[in-house]
Amino acid sequence: MTSSSDSDRPADDKHGLFEMGLLIIAAELLYILFAFWGNRSNTGMSTPSLFVWVGRQWIADGGDFSHGWIMPLVSLGVVWMKRKELAAARAKQSYIGLFVLLFSLVLHWAALRAQQPRVSLVAFVGVIWSIPFFLYGRKVAGMLLFPAGYLLLCFTSYLLISFTMSLRLASCAVSCGLLNGLGITSVRNGTAIYSAAAGGFNFDVADPCSGLRSLVVMTALAAPYAYFTQKSQIKRWVLFALSVPLAMMANITRIVTIAVVAEMFGKEIAVSIYHDYSGYLVFAVATMLMVSAGQLLNRIKVREVSE
Repeated sequence: MTSSSDSDRPADDKHGLFEMGLLIIAAELLYILFAFWGNRSNTGMSTPSLFVWVGRQWIADGGDFSHGWIMPLVSLGVVWMKRKELAAARAKQSYIGLFVLLFSLVLHWAALRAQQPRVSLVAFVGVIWSIPFFLYGRKVAGMLLFPAGYLLLCFTSYLLISFTMSLRLASCAVSCGLLNGLGITSVRNGTAIYSAAAGGFNFDVADPCSGLRSLVVMTALAAPYAYFTQKSQIKRWVLFALSVPLAMMANITRIVTIAVVAEMFGKEIAVSIYHDYSGYLVFAVATMLMVSAGQLLNRIKVREVSE
């Protein structure tokens, strides 16, 4: 009996080892690229590492995006859960993946020249998705689409900050209408609400109360929940889209109930105890509504080929 040598291995095993080696080399090159030539922005947070830059953003944003570090872990978790399917997939090179890879690298180069690290983050996602796309084909790229898309959501959620004023105005307008409907006379002036609660309770919906945090967290939560609980792509997108009105409803409910609490228990309790802790309660309600919406969607039959 003779022991098997490397030359006795099946061709598929050798090919798999070769591709694994290519992935390891690609990962090392990617780290070097984005760690040492990832950012050239001239700011107080200037650092050549794109990874350090985005980490500092999560820490310094005041809390709205402080959960950002969790989202890449979720993406990695999904990849780990699919590891057997990915390993069993038959490798079939796709030059579309090569095109996406080249485009992403050019996009990163342009972002460096323009000092736009957030664009480089988009390019980073494109690069890490396109490499297995090129080496293993469309099937593997399809299985990695959600992890890559969720990572992209993590890096682009900051764009929602441009809607902060619109969220404030919309929340104030709807809240004022609801308060009047509840019999608490209220008038809105911009983002300020002047109500008759507790003999005259006036408050301004500032940036922290704009609903941005609820919107960012709800979208981050709804995406994996929809992915794991819904079988069809249509239902997944519907449930994910519902995260926006649910976040708005949660914020409006908080604003209205602050005035109601002031009317029932006084201004001091409304602006101190209830204001400080109502966010957790309202968010819990929004989460339960999302779960209920997911259960309802599961009862609806949709004719679609599941992933």
